[in-house]
Amino acid sequence: MSAIPAAAKGPASDLVVIESLGKSYRRDRFEIPVLAGLEMRIQEGEFVALMGPSGSGKSTLLNLLAGIDRPSAGRILVQGEDIARFGESELAPWRQRHVGFIFQFYNLIPVFTAFENVELPLKLFRLSKQQRREKVENVLALVGLSDRMDHYPRQLSGGQEQRVAVARALVTDPTLLLADEPTGDLDATSATEVLDLLALLNASYHKTIVMVTHDMRAAARATRRYHLDKGALTPWETHQALS
Repeated sequence: MSAIPAAAKGPASDLVVIESLGKSYRRDRFEIPVLAGLEMRIQEGEFVALMGPSGSGKSTLLNLLAGIDRPSAGRILVQGEDIARFGESELAPWRQRHVGFIFQFYNLIPVFTAFENVELPLKLFRLSKQQRREKVENVLALVGLSDRMDHYPRQLSGGQEQRVAVARALVTDPTLLLADEPTGDLDATSATEVLDLLALLNASYHKTIVMVTHDMRAAARATRRYHLDKGALTPWETHQALS
């Protein structure tokens, strides 16, 4: 039995609501806008792909959704809570409960085994050692790595490392699974395996996924696609019609 229970799909509701979202950074005396007046809704159980040129603000938007960065303007509501108004003392436990993040370069700890890397987020919760072990073993089985749990990252292929990273993001059963170029450092075969896994998590386990990608093959797995450029967000079909 998986640590991530399968969920029957019911009527969809808005899990994320973004209103008038803006983000800018200061460089010396200059203010550099990255996002301006973004409006977006993500329903529970959607798989959303964000595409666009480098520097368009895709990763910035992902970091804002994760509560890693703060908006300059607007609101980000997740399950009705405006995380833009949270203080850091509120954001840290919120991220622990609600966000699983998958990075392009895996970000595994090299001196930890696959098991220990996946277990790490669970140490922030009040769980017994046995409870942690059960959750880790279940989620490593889900990503097809039961036979690699005692291996160190250097003993794994790139695709296996990324599947460990997916397991680590999943082990707390987060509300949002956020992926920043999850196949960007993988060969075609490994990329397909990771995309198959994400599609399975969305279709069979009803996980809500937001993925930044440059790869149209990866974006094709999503249920909804957006193009982000110059701080503006456009449905992919509209962007294609205008380009």
